[in-house]
Amino acid sequence: MVKVVTDSCSDITPQLAQELGITVVPLYVQFGDETYRDNVDLSTKEFYHKLETSKIHPTTSTATPADFAEIFTKLAEETKEILTITLSEKFSATYAAALQGKTMVTKDCHIEVIDSKLVAGAQMLLVILAAKMAQTGANLEQIADWVRRAISRVHVRMSFDTLEYLRRGGRIGKAQAFLGSLLKVNPVLGIKDGATFPIARSRSRTQAMDLLVNFVRGFSQIEAVAIEDATTPDDLEALAGRLKDVVPPERIHRSNVSPVVGTHVGPHVLAVAVLEEE
Repeated sequence: MVKVVTDSCSDITPQLAQELGITVVPLYVQFGDETYRDNVDLSTKEFYHKLETSKIHPTTSTATPADFAEIFTKLAEETKEILTITLSEKFSATYAAALQGKTMVTKDCHIEVIDSKLVAGAQMLLVILAAKMAQTGANLEQIADWVRRAISRVHVRMSFDTLEYLRRGGRIGKAQAFLGSLLKVNPVLGIKDGATFPIARSRSRTQAMDLLVNFVRGFSQIEAVAIEDATTPDDLEALAGRLKDVVPPERIHRSNVSPVVGTHVGPHVLAVAVLEEE
């Protein structure tokens, strides 16, 4: 059976990883001299508490080629086919690290590495569906082909209280246009071609959620949806409640934004990703 690998920025929960046989390679988050493996040494809850209370702003770094090579080598003892789906190479060097790690594997194994051009819940949707295909017996070529075709059918909206975290981390992209506003707004961004871009300036958190809901309602055929928060579970619950009449609950995947992604989006992000049916 094909083994599916992804990085921790996909926000795959440990439970889901175990259920679907997904291997998650953690990235790293640093607070000064302290380094933690994403969602391994530092839980999501612990991270956001530290983010909001520490005087040190965290930084992040990718998994190393050796990290990937170690995982690939271990999995190659169980399978001849491995599919790896990474976050956008415009956000991180993880894709390059996975490619380099692939070259370090000496065992006979076919390893495909795909840049999802996405991150977080959007990336998660591709990983989940790929793992489910693997469980039904699809081969590496079939799954990789599906993932590559599906990337353009994943659409993202993210609501923020501030873009300061994106600015600090250098991941703000075209959303730079939203900086410097004198008004208190909740900016909403999307992801296209592997980078963020501005959508709207909402006047309130409620208005931003309305935009996320209407965004999902705008699709006539939906294969799956991912919704995420960082530190606002009540908002996530409200969003899920408003979507239950739009998307069957079994097609809605919930998660929390992991520490590495959270470093760049901040504690009050609320996001939705939609995978359109082909």
